[in-house]
Amino acid sequence: MSTPDVVIGIDLGTTSTKVVAYRIDGSSVAEASHGYPLDEPAPGRAEQDPHRILDAVLRGLGEVVAEVGADRVRGLSFSSAMHSLMALDADNEPLTPVITWADTRAAAEAEALRADGTGLALHRRTGTPVHPMSPLVKLIWFRTHEEDLHRTAAHWVGIKDWVMWRLTGEMVTDHSLASASGLMDIHRLAWDDEALSLAGIAPDRLPQLVPTTHVVPRLTADTASAVGLPESTPVVAGAGDGPLANLGVGAVRHGVAACSVGTSGALRVAVDRPVVDPQGGVFCYALTEDRWVIGGAINNGGIVLDWVRSELASGDAELSTAQLLDEAMTVPAGSGGLLMLPYLLGERAPRWGGVARGAYVGLTRAHRREHLVRAAVEGVALQLALVKQSLAQADLEIDEIRATGGVMKHEIWRQTLASAFGSEIAFPASTEGSGFGAALLGMQALGMIESIDVAAEMSPVEGVTEPGSDDAAVYEELLPVFEQLYTALLPANTKLQEIGSRLPLSRV
Repeated sequence: MSTPDVVIGIDLGTTSTKVVAYRIDGSSVAEASHGYPLDEPAPGRAEQDPHRILDAVLRGLGEVVAEVGADRVRGLSFSSAMHSLMALDADNEPLTPVITWADTRAAAEAEALRADGTGLALHRRTGTPVHPMSPLVKLIWFRTHEEDLHRTAAHWVGIKDWVMWRLTGEMVTDHSLASASGLMDIHRLAWDDEALSLAGIAPDRLPQLVPTTHVVPRLTADTASAVGLPESTPVVAGAGDGPLANLGVGAVRHGVAACSVGTSGALRVAVDRPVVDPQGGVFCYALTEDRWVIGGAINNGGIVLDWVRSELASGDAELSTAQLLDEAMTVPAGSGGLLMLPYLLGERAPRWGGVARGAYVGLTRAHRREHLVRAAVEGVALQLALVKQSLAQADLEIDEIRATGGVMKHEIWRQTLASAFGSEIAFPASTEGSGFGAALLGMQALGMIESIDVAAEMSPVEGVTEPGSDDAAVYEELLPVFEQLYTALLPANTKLQEIGSRLPLSRV
């Protein structure tokens, strides 16, 4: 039996590119994934080789096309990690690696903008918090520290912009990724004059702005030959992975939020117009011209558990992560008065500034490994609860939360998150998230479905976790303490960062 027509979603992630072919009913028929490293050549640097990412795209696309058949492919559509930046020469060849969202070299530039009052006004206009992740702030860093490169680079783009150019010959950036750049006025859908002035660039050094449903009508001959598709294959611009993750789990209607916890984490809710809360605690990124996603991302999700597993259980090679979490389940909520600030990679929402470093607070001799593990899980959940609190302060009602992510396979994560939120959490049957969202957006752009609103029906819920009333009361009491610790430790952490930057991590 032949395979019905498909749209192929291409998801450019932080550590791999995943390529999946989807039918119009939302079922997947073929997939491929290829990884690449996140290079950290110096403290604060987090870079990638753009050619390795392009190679992962072409390899994965070729494998999926070979499996489903080129004649069944109606089009391609993109999802991409947000906040990336790279410089190109006049021939669109890279002059720099991809500077990723995790790169913090521009921390001082971000703090300076926040300190002089410029930052909050920029955040309200552009939807992007003033933070080292922001391409605007990165450009200010290049203008200050690498003047020759800043002056001579012909173009400044994101990784998806460059990959699309290599595939189609058209250099464009969608409104979604542009809304996460700090360079676009989200209320006018145009480059922001003040942001460009601060960045020291003119609009002609940036890609053309297009809607997320923009269709590039054909592939280049080289790309078509490399992946086995006809040159007439259309390519949909697509969007950022955060907004598309909402779409992929059906959280596109009023009051429905998407919570994802993978390496990092996020909580986002869809609205019909761009808005930023007065305190600047949340971001606002485009999904389509009439659908926006508001929320906050945290740097530290499952990676905290990876660190705990590596450092607290390294001597027990037979102990699995699931068993470690089973141990933690034997400890009541609150970990015996122990809190972990899970800021191993710094932090983003809802503070977006300052120096955040990890810490265990309240540690006593009575605490054992299981307490430290549970406190780590609770620290991630409490940080997401602060994001939820910021959404409430922005007058955004949340009636339902849909959660995805690899960590959710274990009951302790599901129960702790529900109790920290103080509300039930639904778990969609599909966990594909942003890649599926890209395919759905592509189907709308190509006229295969009427609206992306069908996402809610295509992502049925397979389970619900209720908060434990006793646990929820514990977390409600701990949350303000957890929040205050960030501010209380800020002077010490700032000084420790300054001292630590001058000290080696090992004697070797």
